[in-house]
Amino acid sequence: MKIKSIETFSDEFVCFTRVTAEDGAQGWGQVAPYYADITAQVIHRQVAPYALGKDVGDIDAILDLVRDREHKFPGSYLRRAMGGVDTALWDMGGKREGKPVCALIGGTPGTFRAYGSSMKRDITPDDEADRLVRLRDEKGFDAFKFRIGAEVGHDVDEWPGRTEEIIPTMRKAMGDDVALLVDANSCYSPDRAIEVGRILQDNGISHFEEPCPYWEFDQTKQVTDALDIDVTGGEQDCMMVSWRDMIDRRVVDIIQPDVCYLGGMSRTLRVAKMAQAAGIPVTPHCANLSMVTLFTMHLLRAIPNAGKYLEFSIEGLDYYPWQDKLFVTDPFAIVDGHATVTDAPGWGVEVSPEWLAKSQYAISSHDG
Repeated sequence: MKIKSIETFSDEFVCFTRVTAEDGAQGWGQVAPYYADITAQVIHRQVAPYALGKDVGDIDAILDLVRDREHKFPGSYLRRAMGGVDTALWDMGGKREGKPVCALIGGTPGTFRAYGSSMKRDITPDDEADRLVRLRDEKGFDAFKFRIGAEVGHDVDEWPGRTEEIIPTMRKAMGDDVALLVDANSCYSPDRAIEVGRILQDNGISHFEEPCPYWEFDQTKQVTDALDIDVTGGEQDCMMVSWRDMIDRRVVDIIQPDVCYLGGMSRTLRVAKMAQAAGIPVTPHCANLSMVTLFTMHLLRAIPNAGKYLEFSIEGLDYYPWQDKLFVTDPFAIVDGHATVTDAPGWGVEVSPEWLAKSQYAISSHDG
């Protein structure tokens, strides 16, 4: 069955995709958030011309064709656009078979442990500890990630001394029964990252994310080799050659692909298989409550080298106002610190008709 049309529904932050087959079957997907309206244009200009008319089951072949035909544009926007079509085709496949996507890739519905992921740096250590303790007690989270350093900070903290203060503050507030993770967002040089890493180790932190500029693999590997703590990264990477290098050289201890940044579920499964062969766990990046968290939930319920946790954003509408009313019903309930993949077909979610009615609409179709 061939792809008849590809539609986009977008604003600046979110772009949902709908793919329709010749027999009328449909599936919903999404591109990566932020400047999503630009990615919508890329779908129609650089992905749809090659995907339309192709078999809906040949997802890998479609993605490779787009990559090859648009070889002069190998970067993030093209991969994000590819992911919008890929994820819609997986939803269509699940609906055809009456199965959740996780079942199509060898998994089963059910629960998965989540960690509460904080995005905030403009918060004092005491205030951050207080709000995470409340979430621990309300939602049952037994793992949290907080921010250290400054985003691409060149060894400069968000404000002087914040990192050295927040690490022991969080451990004291949470006690020894809660796993703690940190994200440096490319802040440090190797020497400073190793220095901070030793403070993390002394306080029982288990996960040190993106310590150095993410594109500097040699710098990150210096940190990985120097510390006992798990060094993690990969959320930004969208090129397979980068993933092969990262995994073959063991640049990090845990890889963190983002389904939407990487180009969809099919390409993420390729990376997960590379990591499995190398004995490396996969703890994907999914830092907001759009469909990317659903994609990741299904992935983690299926791959044999799933990491310990699902990243789960704790930021509400004050931080991400664009998350408001994306879906008819909320698919992200946390019970006892766990998220649930249901047995509903496809991704198991319905995009809000009210949101769609206010979005920018475009369609590419195949008449042959």
